[in-house]
Amino acid sequence: MSRASFRQFVVVLSTVLGVAACGADAVSPLPVQPPGPTRSTPTVPAASSISAIPTPTWSPPRPPPTSTRPVAAPPAPTRPRGTPRTTPPPTDATPACQGAVRYNLPLAETEIELLKSLCFATGAVLRIQGIGPGLVTVDHPALVSQQYEAGVVDIRFVRPGTVAVTIPKEGREHTITVVVR
Repeated sequence: MSRASFRQFVVVLSTVLGVAACGADAVSPLPVQPPGPTRSTPTVPAASSISAIPTPTWSPPRPPPTSTRPVAAPPAPTRPRGTPRTTPPPTDATPACQGAVRYNLPLAETEIELLKSLCFATGAVLRIQGIGPGLVTVDHPALVSQQYEAGVVDIRFVRPGTVAVTIPKEGREHTITVVVR
């Protein structure tokens, strides 16, 4: 019998004796690990100094992960070439259509000529900063709630639809088309 086998035998024997002394129903035996390879042959201590807790055995280290794993091919296209693409139905907040947000439009810092259209969810607010009272107009007042205070016009979009917001700047009128979902 090798020293490792003898050591495990002593551990199992002391566990069984401990269970027998307490009664078979009081404690269940600990599982025994199968013998594994050892690095060196340790000396076996006296049977009185061996505890009932099994000691872990040495296991060989895992090999390092390989970096030459095969790369999966890209998935095949799901539609044949020449088939037109279909646009998914719009949702509440898509990259092109913002949710119920407050959109700040500071006229002193914005090139309003470049802003042609916006898209919001119902409940969004277009805040136009730096304009006088009564200058901003909308073509469908039933779809919005408009308020002015201290050079700021707040236009809240309360119903879905399309609203043309007209803003005068430097003697010209600029129209922003707002789609409300």
